[in-house]
Amino acid sequence: MSAAEFEAYVAGKTLFYEADGRRYGVEEYLSDRRVRWAFLDGSGQCKDGYWYEEAGQICFVYEDSPGAQCWSFYEDPRGLSAKFENEPDGRLLYEIEDTNDEMLCLGPDVGV
Repeated sequence: MSAAEFEAYVAGKTLFYEADGRRYGVEEYLSDRRVRWAFLDGSGQCKDGYWYEEAGQICFVYEDSPGAQCWSFYEDPRGLSAKFENEPDGRLLYEIEDTNDEMLCLGPDVGV
């Protein structure tokens, strides 16, 4: 997908992804190409970042990682799928659910 196609698909959504048949992560797509990601590992920790297009890939930069993570995104009848391009045998993610709800972020910095 091009940046325009990706943005049109994800704008204002919160998408849940699976990898290897298991729930993997959730990403909220905010305005101005900002994102919020969380692994579905029970920690509830969210990472803020942004995305951009480079060489036909959609690349993400998150607050805790200075390097970009680049993916090739495809739309099929099931929804969105993505291949991690930073590694030769990159992980494959598949959209399993989309919602317009905001993500619930928990973690060690939340509390009284």
